[in-house]
Amino acid sequence: MDGGAKRRIVVLIVAVVALGFLGVTLANYAVSRAWVRETIVKSDLPLTSDTLYSEIQQDLLKPIFVSSLMAHDTFVRDWVLDGERDPGRMTRYLAEIQKKYDAFTAFFVSDRTGVYYQSKGVLKTVHPDEPRDVWFYRVRDMSRPYETNVDPDMANLDTITIFINFRVFDYRGNFIGATGVGLQASTVKQLVERYEREYHRTVTFVDRKGMLQLYGRDFDASEPDIRKRPGIRDVADALLAAPQGSFEYRRDGQTFFVTSRFIPDLDWYLLVEQNGTAALASAQRTLVTSLAFGAAATLVVTWLCALLVRRSHRRLESLAAIDPLTGLLSRLAFAVVFAQASERALREPRPTSLAFFDIDHFKAINDTHGHAVGDQVLVAVAERLHQAVRGSDALCRWGGEEFLLLLEDCDLGAAEAVADKARDAVAATPLVLPGGVTIALTVSAGVAERDLGEDADALIARADAALYRAKDSGRNRTERAADQASSRRASITQ
Repeated sequence: MDGGAKRRIVVLIVAVVALGFLGVTLANYAVSRAWVRETIVKSDLPLTSDTLYSEIQQDLLKPIFVSSLMAHDTFVRDWVLDGERDPGRMTRYLAEIQKKYDAFTAFFVSDRTGVYYQSKGVLKTVHPDEPRDVWFYRVRDMSRPYETNVDPDMANLDTITIFINFRVFDYRGNFIGATGVGLQASTVKQLVERYEREYHRTVTFVDRKGMLQLYGRDFDASEPDIRKRPGIRDVADALLAAPQGSFEYRRDGQTFFVTSRFIPDLDWYLLVEQNGTAALASAQRTLVTSLAFGAAATLVVTWLCALLVRRSHRRLESLAAIDPLTGLLSRLAFAVVFAQASERALREPRPTSLAFFDIDHFKAINDTHGHAVGDQVLVAVAERLHQAVRGSDALCRWGGEEFLLLLEDCDLGAAEAVADKARDAVAATPLVLPGGVTIALTVSAGVAERDLGEDADALIARADAALYRAKDSGRNRTERAADQASSRRASITQ
């Protein structure tokens, strides 16, 4: 073989190896580009959107709870039914609510007189022909107990405010006005700026018409209409037509990814954007440097994303409904709490127990002193039970005068001790009413330890049966439930 043939073979081998390596590199780069794009569009941006939405919801929970308390406050109803005499009383009440709960504003609007009361005094009289008063007549006619809307606050120099508008009814169920508190929109803006710093993404809010409403300090808002902003105007119509979605557009030779999500509480769209060109270039440099390190980084990022998703879901699941009177978890929330406890018990077997409390002679208290005093009794008992139980226990109002306590890592004997401690706390101090009238408070309790695989209904039924034995045995006592097998045999015998 002459030198020319050898050179040709060497060149051929080098060419094959070079082309093979180039082909593999280009193929991996194409896969990496597609993976990066899919990660941004389907994971990173939606995750940021979900987490931010979750925090906004959490910030709204407190003002919603406060507004609900105001709507059910007997002072508000009694003052209106008494003819709204002495407006100063209402003004002082609103000022106290605003101060106590650190609200931006607090208000009450009377349906009978149309007077708008605010913590600083009487603001105005609402009128159906006044555009700024449309919200009140919308609230009056709606079927939901409350709404969240964003409007300028006339009492505070037209500051953009997130209002919680709760409907107020008299004791016969007649609409008598609207009340609630306001959260300054700048609170949400601070969230936006924090997320932009942490995640290096652009976060904005737009209304249904595509007009910018909230954005970070460094955002160029010279064109407030996204239908006219370069790049994003190409996808604006599709973005505003769907409750949520992922989109891609180009601007100044660069690719941008954006996810949208409609937030009903604000009546706005939440937009999270990321410059995809920079991300794809970074992926290219990583692949050229080392495919192995790129794969490792992909695994780490994937693991971190999965971890963040799980944490986000746990936070959303933890947003349980709150009983408006007592502030405890509601019956609806118990199902979520029980399911989470069941999952933990499967991963790490440990005893789980349930205590079922019922206020003794509650009907007699209501019949003798009225439902307003009955509400005071419910609140007092709830506070004493909450203070007496362990910090890890989940206490909820089950309905009427009944309360459920879920105790994890707690066997039947320990559950009975917790229930007895709670009973003693309730009975320790009578409830003193105005005028010096005292009401002795006691509760009866039934406790049950969950059997393996037992569902919530069966566990509650056993605790309930034990509770009724406590009632039949003289009240203000705790009874243990029979295990599931014994309860089933007793049912068959009966």
